[in-house]
Amino acid sequence: MKKAWIVQGGWDGHEPHLTSKRFAGLLEKNGFEVTIFDTLDCFADLDKMMELDLIVACWTGGTINGEYTRNVAKAVGAGVGLAGCHGGMCDSFRNDTEWQFITGGQWVSHPGGDGVEYMVNIRRGSSPIIEGLEDFKVCSEHYYLHVDPAIEVLATTRFPNISYYHVSNKPIDMPVIWTKYWGNGRVFYNSLGHHDDVFEKSPNAEILMERGMLWAAEGKQYAIDNGLTTERFENNAKMY
Repeated sequence: MKKAWIVQGGWDGHEPHLTSKRFAGLLEKNGFEVTIFDTLDCFADLDKMMELDLIVACWTGGTINGEYTRNVAKAVGAGVGLAGCHGGMCDSFRNDTEWQFITGGQWVSHPGGDGVEYMVNIRRGSSPIIEGLEDFKVCSEHYYLHVDPAIEVLATTRFPNISYYHVSNKPIDMPVIWTKYWGNGRVFYNSLGHHDDVFEKSPNAEILMERGMLWAAEGKQYAIDNGLTTERFENNAKMY
């Protein structure tokens, strides 16, 4: 049986307990054994993390012990998947640049706050994760992120939507859904999910989350089946 950890906490406004419960249900439906933690101290045990197939982050803001981040980097680098949504993964631990390096982006603004209606545009053919899905509207926070140019973009949204200082620039297509690799590990991010009910009001958002988590979790077995090690990634030079 595949194993997943979900870490929930940080700012309560993103309803981490509700999203964690939802994600746990999706994973259990797909045969996972899921453990939910209310503390980041689980990241202290690298050996236990190495036994996982997936880590799901539902932790907005806060701080993290640098050693914990390095353990996540090692576990994901070895093949453990990492997935998350909205501020629960890409507005976590704002002072930890290594976390941002792993996840592929960092929230910087949501012009207009909550209740902004916008379109999510599927980038067709970019990944099996979005296969069969069409563009859809969302009414929620419209996330503006600083992103890693290495990410694979699966869906975008157009800015500007709400007038603010950024409108002096050209219109841009901001990534909403993306994947990336970290060593042998797979990383999935979905910027939707300000409140848990987004996944009910916009069913595609939940479909994307389920498919993305499963995709990220497949990396562990792929690494095992293909005899992949972390040797080529390891470096003693200063990285952070």
